[in-house]
Amino acid sequence: MGQVEEGLALAHFMRLRVLSLSISLLLASISGCIGDGDGGFFGSDEESELFGIPGGLTLACLQSSKFTNMMIEIDYTAGYEPQSQTLSTLKSRIESVCDKPGGVTLKTTQTDFGHGDSWSANDIREIGRDTRETQPQDGSTLRWHLLFPNGSYESNGVLGVAVDASTAAIFLDDVRDAEGLFGRPSAEDIETAVTVHEVGHLLGLVNLVYTSPAAHEDSEHPGHSNNEDSVMYWAIESGDISSFVNNEVPDDFDSDDRADLAAIAAGDLEVNEQLWS
Repeated sequence: MGQVEEGLALAHFMRLRVLSLSISLLLASISGCIGDGDGGFFGSDEESELFGIPGGLTLACLQSSKFTNMMIEIDYTAGYEPQSQTLSTLKSRIESVCDKPGGVTLKTTQTDFGHGDSWSANDIREIGRDTRETQPQDGSTLRWHLLFPNGSYESNGVLGVAVDASTAAIFLDDVRDAEGLFGRPSAEDIETAVTVHEVGHLLGLVNLVYTSPAAHEDSEHPGHSNNEDSVMYWAIESGDISSFVNNEVPDDFDSDDRADLAAIAAGDLEVNEQLWS
């Protein structure tokens, strides 16, 4: 997990650049599947919409006072379309925590990303902006964007990465390589878990934009759960997922994850670095 740990450390550095906040040297040890690089702005300079960090649109998803609908745009390279199990589970998980009376819609599109086999966080961020239909805050609709490209993340062993407040990528070449012995856990189950895991980071889990009253963050893998029954467990993102206990990979948030999100939605738990509140 060393390569993955570096990713979240750099993501917190990105947060410094965007928000000009001070930080202690202790954050150099933070880990996770959060991409590095500067947050930047969405679209043209005239639009001036801050992309933010993973978790930056948590309130926008959990509450319905402004965004009553949600669209998950899913762009994939030919041959890399996500499985129906992944899509149905993802929709179910989002609906179970986000208040969207107008519904949650998933739209899949085969896309030529025009990119090679190695992806950096900035590649995902920039190509994601170029290929998405419109900005994340679109009238009463909140839009998140998932990429399923060919190739791999630049850091070895990373199956998925969240790069800003609305964008994440899942690397199916590495997901398929991570399939366990005799197909357990299966590539399909791993794909589902990794996809929900990355969306969990877009929701701010664990402790990315808040501090949980429950001690469920892994001290050695910040940004992740210490419960192996949670989809936010640190090992979900790793190529070592093939050796998961009992060959069963969790694809749902646990009670502590859900309690955090419910408290944020109710206004009982302070959340910061939001692009909308």
